[in-house]
Amino acid sequence: MQITTVGLDLAKSVFQVHAVDAAGDVVVRKTLRRSQVLPFFTRVPPCLIGIEACGTSHHWARELTKLGHEVRIMSPAYVKPYVKRSKNDAVDAEAICEAVTRPTMRFVAIKSADQQAALSLHRVRDLLVKRRTQLVNMIRGLLAEFGIDISVGLERALGLARQIADNECEPDVPAAAKQILNLRCAQILDTHVRLQAIDRAIIALQRTNAVARRLSTIPGIGPVGATALAASVADPGQFRFRSRVRRLAGTYTLAELEWWQGPARSHHQDG
Repeated sequence: MQITTVGLDLAKSVFQVHAVDAAGDVVVRKTLRRSQVLPFFTRVPPCLIGIEACGTSHHWARELTKLGHEVRIMSPAYVKPYVKRSKNDAVDAEAICEAVTRPTMRFVAIKSADQQAALSLHRVRDLLVKRRTQLVNMIRGLLAEFGIDISVGLERALGLARQIADNECEPDVPAAAKQILNLRCAQILDTHVRLQAIDRAIIALQRTNAVARRLSTIPGIGPVGATALAASVADPGQFRFRSRVRRLAGTYTLAELEWWQGPARSHHQDG
């Protein structure tokens, strides 16, 4: 019996395989170690392989595609209804195998290594922006406790942090608080420098990516939005409506805004 469809439950070390033939009969149900996955699928004739979207799904999808298989990634939320009994790896693999054959199933486009690398830049940037905001708020709060107010705005806060770090400004606070203040100011400036380096990398990426360059011509989309969208949407064809792509990008037409806001506005007017 030839394998036609495989459900592969991914993990860090132990993978579960559930394979069926054209008639739907189970051909293989086994556990594989990580080192056994690619050798196993090398021996399997080209077939349809379903996997759930997770941190490593795009990597395995690319590797299995190289072997000639058709790989489809699905959201775990769409696979869950096909789980027939208590959840375990074998049951999950069986559910994946069944779900991947559904004609109305929605799939996740496989991202390239370059797209994942670009998204890693954005994830780190997002983390550093949040960290910088936290540090600025901590300094504002600390100085406010001693009656010192910092003017509104990031640049003003960064300017004060530079003055304190360079000993050009000595806030009238106790020695213990001054020690913490110097530490926080150094952290803010270091985080800001790292953010600037990432922003330069994103700008360089935008200049070398044809899709990002085209997206940058849309009003309201800069290097950050263009590169994030180019990396996030591997296949625009997966969206049934163009408005959903624009919603992801954050660009809307006036008619769309009025249409989306209409139900909410009517709801509030009705009380």
